[in-house]
Amino acid sequence: MQREAFLDQVQERGEYPTRTEADRAARIVLALLGAHLVGEVRAELAARLPETFSLILLNPLQAAEPLSAERFVRATAAWIEGATEQTAAWDVSAVLSVAADAAGEELTRRILFQLPPGYDLLFGRPQETTAPEHSPSNR
Repeated sequence: MQREAFLDQVQERGEYPTRTEADRAARIVLALLGAHLVGEVRAELAARLPETFSLILLNPLQAAEPLSAERFVRATAAWIEGATEQTAAWDVSAVLSVAADAAGEELTRRILFQLPPGYDLLFGRPQETTAPEHSPSNR
């Protein structure tokens, strides 16, 4: 995916008035995400992103521990000047949903497998959860 196309999609989904704002959100979110992905999954995602964002993903901000989805949003808010948790959640979802589109379904599933529960919503890929006790086969 080309940088311009990636940023156009982030700008559209995030409803940013300028590409500069979309670029800022993409850089911060991908830097934080890179700290949570390891090995082949991170390398494969980087290969599907524009070079600028690939390098950011591969040289992430440092994370002492995996952040829950909620804490990931809070961390994003801390890095974006003037952001609230609500606006940061919007930023994260705009960037990660475009990254998920670039990654494809199979790689996105592998990415979500590496992350704590709750990231599926941030990627715009809510996972189905069905309670086994409600399944007809358990009666």
